[in-house]
Amino acid sequence: MGATVADVMTTRVIAVKRAADYKEICSVLHRYRVSACPVINDAGQVVGVVSEADLLYKVADPNLPNGSIRLRWKLSEESKVNAITADQLMTSPAISIEPTTAVAVAARTMQERRIRRLPVVGPGGALVGIVSRTDLLNVFERPDPDIRDEVVRHVIAEEFGGDPAEFEVTVVSGVVTISGPVARLETALSLVARVRHAEGVVAVRDRLIVAETSTDILPAR
Repeated sequence: MGATVADVMTTRVIAVKRAADYKEICSVLHRYRVSACPVINDAGQVVGVVSEADLLYKVADPNLPNGSIRLRWKLSEESKVNAITADQLMTSPAISIEPTTAVAVAARTMQERRIRRLPVVGPGGALVGIVSRTDLLNVFERPDPDIRDEVVRHVIAEEFGGDPAEFEVTVVSGVVTISGPVARLETALSLVARVRHAEGVVAVRDRLIVAETSTDILPAR
């Protein structure tokens, strides 16, 4: 089984309440050297995220638009230039993720949304941790022998029903090289794809020999 967010997340999370004021938020971000933090309500549920970008509105002090656009701005929302609490400054709703989510899914979410960290929420939206880009990269620190053991014992033997003795598997710096006989091209492709998604694998070098007419050595499942 691949790594989940629960395996890599940080459980000691720096968060602020909705009523936290501007200076308090600045102090928290500076003290703990983070660029953003979750905003929680009294029940500990994540209601938003406040970041350095949100705070910079006040520093930049942009000119408000003129005419009807200016009026609509004033009537429809509280300008972040004049905001003083986390409730007014935060981006809401927060993009969050659950502990059981696969690391690959978390990485894809961060990439697509262009964010650096995700609040991790449990039942009812309660804050249970936070996961950053750096946390997700920790899966690639998995030792090469552990990766090889998973590929040989779990992937080849258990999942594909093959004989490990007929395959040569080496792992160097997370790069897996696999060679051996496989009956069908579809099976070879499935095997390589599965190995590629094993925890800690950086890349796969396919050296499998396909014999389309022979009996399946690794039956596809």
